[in-house]
Amino acid sequence: MNVIVLGGGAGGAAAIAELTMAGHDVCLWSRSTTTLAPFLAQGGVAYEGVLGSGLARPRLMTTDLATGLERAEVAVVILPTFAHAAVARDLASAGWAVDKPIILNPGHTGGALEFQHCFQSSCGYVPPIAEFSTLTYVARKYRPGQVTVTGRAKQVRAAALPGGRQALDIAIELFPGAVAARDVLAADLANANLVLHPPGAILAAAWVEARSGDFTYYGDAMTPGVARVMRRLDDERRAVAAAFGHELPNLIEEMKLIGTVEPSVTDVNDFAAAIAGGEANKRIKAPASLNHRYYREDFGYGLLPFLELAAIAGIDVPVAAALLELAQPLCDVDFRRIGRTAERMGIAGLSKVALIDKVTLQ
Repeated sequence: MNVIVLGGGAGGAAAIAELTMAGHDVCLWSRSTTTLAPFLAQGGVAYEGVLGSGLARPRLMTTDLATGLERAEVAVVILPTFAHAAVARDLASAGWAVDKPIILNPGHTGGALEFQHCFQSSCGYVPPIAEFSTLTYVARKYRPGQVTVTGRAKQVRAAALPGGRQALDIAIELFPGAVAARDVLAADLANANLVLHPPGAILAAAWVEARSGDFTYYGDAMTPGVARVMRRLDDERRAVAAAFGHELPNLIEEMKLIGTVEPSVTDVNDFAAAIAGGEANKRIKAPASLNHRYYREDFGYGLLPFLELAAIAGIDVPVAAALLELAQPLCDVDFRRIGRTAERMGIAGLSKVALIDKVTLQ
């Protein structure tokens, strides 16, 4: 299959490695010449870790979107979710065909809805869109030309918007472990990072600033107090999901399915021990600053759209609301101004019933 991967970060680099090894005709596009330069210099994407080690050689690596799209049959968007709207508009402007699928790996919370709204607003039509609940890799770029993949998701939830069945089928074909969910709300509300990152981001912020991230985020910062806040936030997430008709497992059970909590864990209510003991995450360093994506992405594109969904569902979520309110002065960012609002997802003013109808596959 001819696949264009949009994004040259750790997730995009890992996907290049996996899709190339699987025999697909792959193109890597990045907006950044700086990001692409090391890959071009060595003739491909170096990788190591659970996918093996080697140099994946995509057919084309480019910063020119039109050139990258020429042979593409499917677009896989693996970018921070704050880039989704801009990429959706770029694809629409470039004439991405109405019948060609787009896969968001991941959609985070509300990604497919925002992508749909951007396409509809830009060009009046919507191609097939599917999204994953979380990124299919635990990966970091410790040097510019190489990705280190410490985890490959055993299972992620995949869902499509109405009209996107083709995108869902291809997403499951391209990425082993993707399992179809009933609708995108199930995938949106199974976003593990929505619960996993914000409590520690707020409660360990002084360490982030004082030590520039020189501690482990899922180990040193996973204290009992952080875990208690995380459990309350997780209860709110599951309550909102239930209001939309989805009975989702708790965070630890979800992470066991993904593979970032060890299968031997039996006490799924001991968040601190379960998360700190996960091999895929345990050595990952904390954010080096308050500009890190754990702040910019997981508040503006995780908690904020979650609050919007909660409001439509009629569920009170005080912990989520408090975390977002604290994040705004902490980061000196108005997340409601720049983030994923109901308006940007195209769901402003919808009732719960209307939103369920909007996302239900026929």
